[in-house]
Amino acid sequence: MPFIPHTLDDEKIMLETIGVDSIEDLFDEIPREIRAGELKQIPAGIGEMELMRKMNFRARKDEVALCFIGAGAYEHHIPAAVWELVSRGEFLTAYTPYQAEASQGTLQLIYEFQSMITQLTGMDVSNASVYDGASALAEAALMAVRANRKSKSRTILFAGSGNPYYRKVTQSIVRNQNIEIQDIPWNSETGTIDPGELQRWNDEDITAIVITSPNFFGGLERTDELTQWAHARGTLVIAVVNPISLALLKPPGQWGDSGADIAVGDGQPLGIPLASGGPYFGFMCCKQNIVRQMPGRIVGRTVDLEGREGFTLTLQAREQHIRRAKATSNICTNQGLLVSAATIYMSLLGANGINAVARSCHTRTRLLIDKLTAVKGAEPLFSGPVFHELVIKLSKPAGDVLDAMAEQKILGGFELRRCFPEMTDCILVNVTETKTDEDLNTFITSLKQALI
Repeated sequence: MPFIPHTLDDEKIMLETIGVDSIEDLFDEIPREIRAGELKQIPAGIGEMELMRKMNFRARKDEVALCFIGAGAYEHHIPAAVWELVSRGEFLTAYTPYQAEASQGTLQLIYEFQSMITQLTGMDVSNASVYDGASALAEAALMAVRANRKSKSRTILFAGSGNPYYRKVTQSIVRNQNIEIQDIPWNSETGTIDPGELQRWNDEDITAIVITSPNFFGGLERTDELTQWAHARGTLVIAVVNPISLALLKPPGQWGDSGADIAVGDGQPLGIPLASGGPYFGFMCCKQNIVRQMPGRIVGRTVDLEGREGFTLTLQAREQHIRRAKATSNICTNQGLLVSAATIYMSLLGANGINAVARSCHTRTRLLIDKLTAVKGAEPLFSGPVFHELVIKLSKPAGDVLDAMAEQKILGGFELRRCFPEMTDCILVNVTETKTDEDLNTFITSLKQALI
């Protein structure tokens, strides 16, 4: 969208209308001692031609041939129609409707999104999304404390095999609300949680447990056993899941005898391209009996007095709609544009298409594991099943290997030492349907050279 600055004459007219002599006078209430003053670190302006050359040069430095980094953000094929449609003005410029029922198109799209997400997760209800997967988990933790009124401890168990960045965000948001997070250690052989580890909390009051599957290492947790342990003790279960994986794996709504209580995750795999930190969107679902504790908004379908189908907000728990003290959250704005992309992506692929994507991801990951047998100095670290990520243990420091691969324009994986200091020689590698046999062979060749 082009930006046209005001001219000096425009500024003069506006200042005269306001009744001040200068722009400086508009900010006279700000004490001079706390103002930034002259910004000496900002370089002098340059011409358009020089600017374009500089930006093109920097852009070329970011070019890669292949990307095998996952760790929460995944490269999937996005049909061209998705963003062609999302880029239309009706979607691109629409914002949160303050008279929601006047925006029937927006409400219908959110309703369709909610319907698809509940089908994927096997849950009863979905909201209209939140910022991202990490903040969705934080919201789920707060929601669990409100919903589990029998628990007085405000203690949440967090599977240590879960996404460490999600844990940091959750801790930052809940720590000032007297909520304690305790970590469940993961098994060094499987990279997953051993249900036996939970015995230490058998006699304690635990409000909720967070189970991530597939977990950060790509492994599949024993979700049924973990869920059964929790529910037997009156503990709520928060599931963190990858939406694409749910086309193959048991959805959280079917974990154990009665399913998880809350399910969250990041919607990035559903038609959202990789970017430097986003924006992405988080999805959030729950059981019907605790829906009133869910943050955000829920769109429902109804009929008007003349029997015509229409859509309306059926739950509005944001401070935008009710008193702040009564709101379930003050940070739960839905990512409308990205939800639109995800809805179009899911509708284009359908159940069979998403299943095909998930199967292709898993098949190609297994193929890479088979090819690793020919690489001296590299092997899978953990035993057990995976979806589309695995940890590879190397005979050299992971950072050196990844740097060598990057020189060949290949992003070989995520250096686990960043989050787990003891894993200095391990990388997390992701394979999706976008990788061909030739791509996998290129990865193997590059890895061999980097290990020499």
